[in-house]
Amino acid sequence: MSAPLVVAVDGGNSKTHVVLADVDGAVLAQVRGPASSPHLLGVPKAIALLDDLIHRVRAAAGLSPDHAVARAEIYLAGADLPVEVATLMAAVGPRGWAAEHRVDNDALAMLRAGTDAADAIAVVCGAGINCAGRSANGATARFPALGVITGDWGGGQHLATLALYHAARGEDGRGPATTLSAAVAAHFALPTVEQVGIALHLGELAAERIHDLTPLLFAAAAAGDEVAARVVDRQAAEIVALVRVAADRLGLREQPVDVVLGGGVLTARHPALHEPVVAGITEVAPAARIDLLRDPPVTGAVLLGLDALHAAEAAKTALRHALRQDGPS
Repeated sequence: MSAPLVVAVDGGNSKTHVVLADVDGAVLAQVRGPASSPHLLGVPKAIALLDDLIHRVRAAAGLSPDHAVARAEIYLAGADLPVEVATLMAAVGPRGWAAEHRVDNDALAMLRAGTDAADAIAVVCGAGINCAGRSANGATARFPALGVITGDWGGGQHLATLALYHAARGEDGRGPATTLSAAVAAHFALPTVEQVGIALHLGELAAERIHDLTPLLFAAAAAGDEVAARVVDRQAAEIVALVRVAADRLGLREQPVDVVLGGGVLTARHPALHEPVVAGITEVAPAARIDLLRDPPVTGAVLLGLDALHAAEAAKTALRHALRQDGPS
C-alpha cells in the first residue's frame, strides 16, 4: 500500500502555493497560482481556482484519477470568521480532493511553519495584516482581520496606498513635503503624482501597480524622510499591538513564547520596520523569542496534515528540508 498523501494549500491575497506530499515527508509535486482569497474572488471562483491548482499538482505528481489523497489542508486569506470557514468547508467537500479536509485562515499555516513550540504567536504582514496565537493549554488567539471595519491598519496594500496618498498631498501642498512625491512620479514615468492619480482613475495605469510602491515607502523612510518614517513607525506599532493583545489573551506576556514574523513586508527585514518591531515586542513580552519566518507558509499547511496523520517527527523534518529551499514566500 502506498503512503498516505496530503494536499496542502497556502492561498493568499497575491498568490497561491499548493504542495502534494506523502506521510513520510516527501514532496511529490508543487504548483503556484494567483491569489485565491475568497474575499477577493468570492467563494465559487476561489474554489474553482483551487480545484484547477489541485488537479495540476496531482498531474505533476503523476497520480491516476482514482489515486486517493488522505487529507486536504486548505489555508486561505479571507477565511477569517467561523461562518466563512464553515462556508468554505461545505464548498470544498463535494470537490473530493481528499478523504478528509480542513479549511482555515492562512495565518495558522504560517504559525505552524514558523515554530513547533506550543506557546507561539505569528504576525503576518504581507499584502494584508493578521495575527494568530496558541498556547500549550489549548487556548488560541485570533482577530477578525476584516480591515478598517475591525480596527486593522497596515499591510503592504495599505502602505502602498498611503505612499501614493502622501506623495499627492506633498506635491500639491495639502500635506508636508516628502521625497515620496518625486519617487512615485518617477516610478510611473510621469511628470507629477497628480498625473499618476488621473492615469489610475482612467484605467491608463493598472490599479494593481499601486502595490509596487511599498518598497519606495521603506526606501524613503530609510533615507530619513519624515513622512515615510511616520507611516513605517505606525506599522511597527500595529504589529507590536497585535502581539501584545494576543499574548495577553493567551496569558503569555511574561512567559517564554515564540513570536514568528512573516509576510513579505516583514521578511524583507527593512531596518526602519524590523528594529522597532523587535524592540516593541521585547518591551511588551520580555521573554519572547522573535524570529522571521524561514520556511514558505505552505510548509505549515503540510505539517498540519502530517500532524493529523500522526506522521513521524523525521517525516516532518524531511518535509521542512524539502520545502525550505523555496524560502518564506
